[in-house]
Amino acid sequence: MQPYKILVVDDELSVRTALEGWFLEDGFKVDTAESAEETLKKIQPGSYDLILLDIKMSGMDGITLQKKIKDIDPQAIIIIITAYASVDTAVEALKLGAFDYVTKPFDPDDLSNLVGNALKQKELTTENIKLKEKISELSSIDEIVGDSIEMNRVFEMVQTVAETDSTVLIRGESGTGKELVARAIHSRSKRRYFPIVAVNCGAIPETLLESELFGHEKGAFTGAHYRRKGKIELAHGGTLFLDEIGDISSKMQVDLLRVLENKRFTRLGGDKEIQVDFRLICATNKNLEKLVEEEIFREDVYYRINVFTIFLPPLRERRADILPLALHFIKKCARSMGKAEKQISPQAEAILLTYPWPGNVRELENAIERAMVIGKHADVRLEDLPLRLNEQERLSERAISLSDVEKLHIEKIFKDTKGNITRAAGLLGIDRVTLYKKLKKHGIQRESF
Repeated sequence: MQPYKILVVDDELSVRTALEGWFLEDGFKVDTAESAEETLKKIQPGSYDLILLDIKMSGMDGITLQKKIKDIDPQAIIIIITAYASVDTAVEALKLGAFDYVTKPFDPDDLSNLVGNALKQKELTTENIKLKEKISELSSIDEIVGDSIEMNRVFEMVQTVAETDSTVLIRGESGTGKELVARAIHSRSKRRYFPIVAVNCGAIPETLLESELFGHEKGAFTGAHYRRKGKIELAHGGTLFLDEIGDISSKMQVDLLRVLENKRFTRLGGDKEIQVDFRLICATNKNLEKLVEEEIFREDVYYRINVFTIFLPPLRERRADILPLALHFIKKCARSMGKAEKQISPQAEAILLTYPWPGNVRELENAIERAMVIGKHADVRLEDLPLRLNEQERLSERAISLSDVEKLHIEKIFKDTKGNITRAAGLLGIDRVTLYKKLKKHGIQRESF
């Protein structure tokens, strides 16, 4: 580790010489300056770990110089030196960001201790900045992929709601990426440096879900041999993501509503109220409105969680995203498997673009992963894909061009949109004029749809 670098600023030669000698003995690198002008020539962002600055100098005084140093390097650690130990001067220096101040004459041990504490704070600040950068980097690894108009709307909604603390309800079919959207919201929110705790409510039996969410005290029930914090408590400061919220029982709905309204709960078997602060994001593939009508889902809970809704369209309704997603999953698999990235053959592209994807993005990811595992060629081929084919099987029996792929894709979009030019152009990610040109090029008749 490189020794810390200290700058001593004082217009008295004796002070500069004494401080320089002390710090050199302590193993620091030391630089000196006798005026504000000389100091400003030396200062660059990050050039010094600590600056000792005399408050009273000829010309520009230390307080004014401190402001200019902070303008150049906001992270600079400054200790003020003064022979005039007035409270007003000290308070002003501290308000402007000084770490502390010392008075002349110095006690070498006291000064050494003060400098050590200041450098420890700098270390903690630097580590905190690096940690935040690392968290931001990790939170962007699995960014949502999509070029379609529909997904661009989702991106805009994610950015909008992430800046608030509102409860979010994400709706869509299974496999559309609801948890990924929840994590994207969390990673862009002010809570991103705290955890996001995910609970799949549909995968946990009701008898266990209560303990999973609220935790329990030792002896709360048979087998409870120790105290256990629940997901709600673990999400304190961060985000609680409840997937498949439509599957929880009426009792759990009441318990959850109480926590959302009071931000307090008790562990199972406990009597002490625990206060929590978390942001709630829910997801469901069910028709909550119908469940409310059938009195399966409580109306008050529905309105409590349905503050801001994001709907994720199924993959078959945003086919412009299929190939970008496929290439994203190829890159992801190549990285994790230590393999070379692959392109996609024209036949495989045609199938990917026309297949209905009942399992949505999750099914596409699984298909690409299988293809990367078993594929023996430099590209992903039709035989590598584990798709339930029917009328598309005929494509595997002949080679097709990229032009064929484009025609097939446009015909599929026209079928889905019943020949609506505006909707078809939107799904394809092109304007109406371009679409008319492609219809003419491929000889596609709108009337046939």
